[in-house]
Amino acid sequence: MIKKSVNCLLIALLFFTSSYSFGQKKKLDVNFSADVMSRYVWRGTQFGGNSPSLQPSMSVTYEGFEFGAWGAYSLSGANSGQELDLYVSYTLPNELFSLTLTDYYFPNETEDYKYFEYNNNRTGHVMEGMLSFNGTEKIPFGLTFALNFWGADAVKLGDDPSKADFNTKTGLQYSSYLELTYSHNLDNNITLDAFIGASLNNAKDANTSTGFIGESGYYGSKAGVVNLGCKLSKEVAINEKLTFPVSASLITNPVDEKIYFVLGLSF
Repeated sequence: MIKKSVNCLLIALLFFTSSYSFGQKKKLDVNFSADVMSRYVWRGTQFGGNSPSLQPSMSVTYEGFEFGAWGAYSLSGANSGQELDLYVSYTLPNELFSLTLTDYYFPNETEDYKYFEYNNNRTGHVMEGMLSFNGTEKIPFGLTFALNFWGADAVKLGDDPSKADFNTKTGLQYSSYLELTYSHNLDNNITLDAFIGASLNNAKDANTSTGFIGESGYYGSKAGVVNLGCKLSKEVAINEKLTFPVSASLITNPVDEKIYFVLGLSF
């Protein structure tokens, strides 16, 4: 019930501050945008199959606080790759550190899903807390630590459909992720972002003697580097008044032995 109230509060704040901002332009900043990605790849894992992804977003910032919504929708109409996230973050006045609370949700567009289902054994929500070091001009490195602390990041008791405990959740895995980034401005107004991200914990399985291996965790079946690569981005001018940010990302997942090449266009 507490989780449901928190989520409702996030939604209310987002819409309230959006309306209030028109009379308070000096204090509030409202933004919305959309990205079209050739593939949806997040932290080294592809979602939505081999399909482009439309990713809209909106946010309201106020004196270091940011309230926002972000979505991803497969353009092929696939059931997977659909996502709606709400978040609130706070950046310290020196802009060196940020704290973020995110509610991830993955609706199934072909079923009558229940967004406000907050029973920990059935919910489709995942709550994540994140701490980020944002870097400076002299220190062009960023460091992020993220931890799932509630919801659909749970250990399953069994994987045999004939047993009563099949697919039953029995406790959080507390999946954690650590990422180091580096940013540098190249010639021709091109920005280079390099990144390396790792899953810090092995996936748990309550049916094994070791307690590990068996069920895939949030970032893979074992600890290790899951997100390694770089992104090049620049502003492409259509005419004197109209430009579009364009990016190309080469992403590898050494743990799962995968590689992706993703093109992105922002509006």
